[in-house]
Amino acid sequence: MVAETEARSASLSVRQHSRAWLIPGLGMFVAGLFVISLGVGPVALPPADVIAALLGRGEAAHRIIVWDIRLPRAILALAIGAVLAMGGAALQGLLRNPLAAPSLFGAPQSAALAAVATISLGINDTLGWGLPVAAILGAFASVFLLLAIAGRNAGLLLLILSGLAVSSLAGAGTVLAMNLAPNPFAALEIAFWLLGSLEDRSMRHVTLALPFITLALLLLWLQRGGYRALALGEDAAASLGVPVERLRLTTILGVAMGVGAAVAVSGTIAFIGLIAPHLMRPFVRHDPARLLVPAALCGSALLLAADIAVRLIPATSDIKVGVLTSIIGVPFFLYLIVRERRSLSGGMA
Repeated sequence: MVAETEARSASLSVRQHSRAWLIPGLGMFVAGLFVISLGVGPVALPPADVIAALLGRGEAAHRIIVWDIRLPRAILALAIGAVLAMGGAALQGLLRNPLAAPSLFGAPQSAALAAVATISLGINDTLGWGLPVAAILGAFASVFLLLAIAGRNAGLLLLILSGLAVSSLAGAGTVLAMNLAPNPFAALEIAFWLLGSLEDRSMRHVTLALPFITLALLLLWLQRGGYRALALGEDAAASLGVPVERLRLTTILGVAMGVGAAVAVSGTIAFIGLIAPHLMRPFVRHDPARLLVPAALCGSALLLAADIAVRLIPATSDIKVGVLTSIIGVPFFLYLIVRERRSLSGGMA
């Protein structure tokens, strides 16, 4: 009996120690990928040269490559991966559904539709402040519409079908905008939003997106206690003093703000918000409050790694990072559906 108690204590100590190192470990991993991202490209730079360039030392050509070409791309990959992943974790906590994610609800597609519509109508240009605002409004409308269609207590099947309807409608609208584009250059800009890319981004794009993304991350992180209470059910959360309606609206606003700003500068990048929370959930003992920050760091790592990979894959031109995340994400999504079906079958048995 004493030996069993000691074994349990030792196991608990190991789990607590691993959780204590989770965020610092992820942070170091993301930092490493960030430096690697700055060194990968047609002109390969070793980490020492990258760090020297960041510090304003080394060759002038290396400083131009790092600061003007690759740094904006790496910053956007880090920020966009974080906000998509935290948005997915927040939606999963809000809906108490492990398959909830911005991309499955049509938020990126709707944000892209709003962005390309304003460009086609001549209301915005690709570097104007109105573009992220339009994309944020589009993402907000999609999530709000989905919750209105599916209802508060919608099951998995109803959520997926409702999200499919919203994303299909937004996708059709985007393609229509491409067909009606007044010139081929506008059509190329619209194709950028359909595929998702971090290629040729500048500090202007960072300036456009980063304030909205930072605010979205802060807004979602501040709701972490509400997600933990919601795990007990809406009635229990309300009895604990959690304003459920305000929590729902704040989460939708935070997700829309983050997704809209991300889409405005990178196009549609799917499945980061689904994969990252699932990878991190076992490490936080399925606590939705503790999941937010590890999921964000994992999302940054995933998008940085994907952006590095598209530059290393041999091709006549850069493969779009949104295409790569979809290729990886669809099989993962199917695996999660099969696992969810098996768990439901086991529960019914």
